[in-house]
Amino acid sequence: MYLLFCPEHVKEYSKGYNFAPNLSDPVTARYQREAASGSRQTWGTSVNRATEAPLPSTARSGSAKATNARKSAVERGAAKADLQRRKLKVLEAKAFETLGLSPDATPEEIRSRYKERLKMHHPDANHGDRNSEDKLRASIDAHRILKLNGFC
Repeated sequence: MYLLFCPEHVKEYSKGYNFAPNLSDPVTARYQREAASGSRQTWGTSVNRATEAPLPSTARSGSAKATNARKSAVERGAAKADLQRRKLKVLEAKAFETLGLSPDATPEEIRSRYKERLKMHHPDANHGDRNSEDKLRASIDAHRILKLNGFC
């Protein structure tokens, strides 16, 4: 025989019914805990925060500007000092030579020389001279190399 009740009456009817009359309280409690997650394994939801910066191999890739923005001012200063102390790579040395600068040039000197060379070799200033366009490309490449390696 089936009884039809509204939800309020179902709750009231179920309160008085014992679904597990032969089980003790600890067994019922264990059953309720297991029924909450089913038979699947569960893990906690806490998140461990990193206390140090990630290794470069695990850090998110991106532009030099974004990478340098994630560093603190002290780290950026130490990195610049280290760059100036170490021996230059071949492309870095060629980039300094292309811009006509010494390897110990400051970032401001590099930027100003780059802007000068852009204005000097711009196609509009040289009426489309091909040699000037090649020098312009070389200057742009040199600045890009120095920027990617943290010199400016």
